[in-house]
Amino acid sequence: MQTFENTTAFITGAASGIGLALTRALTARGANVMMADINRLTLEPAAEQVQAASQASGGGSVQTCLCDVIKPDDVSAAMAATQAAFGNIHLVFNNAGVGLAGKPGNIPLQDWQWITDINLMGVVYGVESFVPHMLAHGEPSRIINTASMAGHMTMGGMAPYHATKFAVVGYSESLAQELAKTNIGVSVLCPTWVKSNIYNGAAGRPTAQNKSTPAGAPDEAAAALYNMTKGLVDNGMSAQTYAELVLKSIQASRFYVFNDPDARAAIDMRRAAILKDYDACLADLEEM
Repeated sequence: MQTFENTTAFITGAASGIGLALTRALTARGANVMMADINRLTLEPAAEQVQAASQASGGGSVQTCLCDVIKPDDVSAAMAATQAAFGNIHLVFNNAGVGLAGKPGNIPLQDWQWITDINLMGVVYGVESFVPHMLAHGEPSRIINTASMAGHMTMGGMAPYHATKFAVVGYSESLAQELAKTNIGVSVLCPTWVKSNIYNGAAGRPTAQNKSTPAGAPDEAAAALYNMTKGLVDNGMSAQTYAELVLKSIQASRFYVFNDPDARAAIDMRRAAILKDYDACLADLEEM
C-alpha cells in the first residue's frame, strides 16, 4: 500500500494514545477513519478535534462508534457501520489494549480473563469480522495488530500482559503466513514506551469494579511496577512519532514495527537463551 488517500481505516482504542495518533496521521493523508472506542466521553471530543484539523487541511473524514472489543457483536456492528459510512475498508487497526501486573497466585482469575478478552480476543474478533469483507472486495488491505515489545521480552510482575502480547505476536505471524497469497497484508506493532494512558487501564479490571469480589492480598510489587511504568510511559516516544513510523512501515510492507534501539539487546539475549537450551537438549538426545 503506497498511498492512504481515499482509503478507509477502522481503529479501536482510537480516543487516545496510539489510536488517536494514527487517526490524525491517516486523515492528514486523505484517509477516512472510523474511530472506535469504549469511552464516549473521550471519543467524541477527540473526533471533533481531528475532524476540525482534517477539514482545515483538506484531509479525510472521521466518524465514531462505541465498541467494546470483548463483545464480538460490537465488533461486527462496528464493521457494518464503517462499511455503511465509507464503503470498502482497507486498514484495520486492532489497537485497544490494557495492562495488568501482579504476582503469580495473587492475580484474580476474573482479571486474567479480562486482559485476555481485551488484548487477545479483541484482536481475534477484529480479524474475524473484517477479513471476509477485505477478501471480498479484493483491494490492497492490511491488518495491523497492536502487540508490544512485551511480546518479545519479559520482566517479572507482568505475566498477564506478557502472555497476551506474546499471543498477539504469534497470532499475527500465523495470519501473515495464511494471508500471504491474498490482497491482505499483516503488521504487528511492537513498541516499548509510547506516551499513552495504558498504565491506567487496570482500573477497569473486574476486581477493581466489583468491590465484593476478593482482589487478593495487597501487592506492593505491583504498585512499584505501576509507578515505574508510569514514569517510563510519560517520558516515552510521542504517540504521533510512533504513528508516523507505523504508516511508513505499512508503505514498506513491514511485518514488525519496532521503535526502541535499546530493546534490541533483549531480542539477542532471548535468542541466545533459546539456542543454548535447544542445543543442550539435542546433545542429550545424542547421548541417550
